[in-house]
Amino acid sequence: MALRKVKIKKVFIFLSAIFIIVNVIAYMHAYKLTHFTHASSVKTQSPDKLSWFKKLTTLFTGVSNPRPVNTALPVQPFETIVLQSNKKIECWLIRNDSAKGTVIIFHGYGGHKSSMLDKADKFLALSYNTLLVDFMGSGGSEGNQTTIGFMEAEQVYTAWQYLVNKGEKNIVLFGTSMGAVAIMKAVHDHDLQPQALILECPFGTMYRTVAARFNNMNLPAFPMAHLLVFWGGVQNKFWPFAHEPVAYARNIKSPVLLMYGEKDKNVSRQETEDIYNNISSPKKLATYPHAGHENYLKQYDKEWTSDIGLFLSGLE
Repeated sequence: MALRKVKIKKVFIFLSAIFIIVNVIAYMHAYKLTHFTHASSVKTQSPDKLSWFKKLTTLFTGVSNPRPVNTALPVQPFETIVLQSNKKIECWLIRNDSAKGTVIIFHGYGGHKSSMLDKADKFLALSYNTLLVDFMGSGGSEGNQTTIGFMEAEQVYTAWQYLVNKGEKNIVLFGTSMGAVAIMKAVHDHDLQPQALILECPFGTMYRTVAARFNNMNLPAFPMAHLLVFWGGVQNKFWPFAHEPVAYARNIKSPVLLMYGEKDKNVSRQETEDIYNNISSPKKLATYPHAGHENYLKQYDKEWTSDIGLFLSGLE
């Protein structure tokens, strides 16, 4: 009997140690996923470029995400605007003398407003002003934190409110990936009704986008993805399992252009279809057969420009 108790105690200690180690690893991953490192640090390569040894090392230490910095300025005259939201955010306003309205442009995870200048040029050519926004933790904005679209939604609202207060009537919200998610949450939280939404590759739920990171490394998502999402919520003080763009979609009342790359490894076709099906307002889905989770202008410049142009012309 005494020997059995000793064995049970050893098993309990072993399982407890495993539980603690797994949670510590998840905690570290969650922190690095939601907090950028110094801008001069070296970024961890994408999973498909890592050796198995490096993948194993990354599994235990987490990825290194240098703080995104703006690498270029607009070639057109522009105004730098700093807005106070839940964090201080920096924006660039580029005006078109014959503007039909203003497109507010929001970058994705690990991005910055200068990475969206090529798309701003497209909207300017279509006779729109553009307001490019750095989310918190990026570019000229405050901090080193990111919440994958959750707290960023308030920054979408702040940028929207800035233009409304300036008297702008025709506002289009454009976002890619995390930017699209932040837009959808802002619409959900504040009942925004812009002239239109243009959404590139938003994920369906916070859990699914985290699980995709493990799938891309050919590693099982369970239980680490659940723990990573949980600890990310604890660290950033929100309940991440309720961060579901697929649910936010039900509150959209404006016309929507939803865009998706069919080779996307971070967002599934099913997630995209679920979001699309939950939108009850006028909508269109544009897909690009050979594009992944990337800037669609790289492979589909003409198609993307045409899709955007036709969609916006339909609003007039």
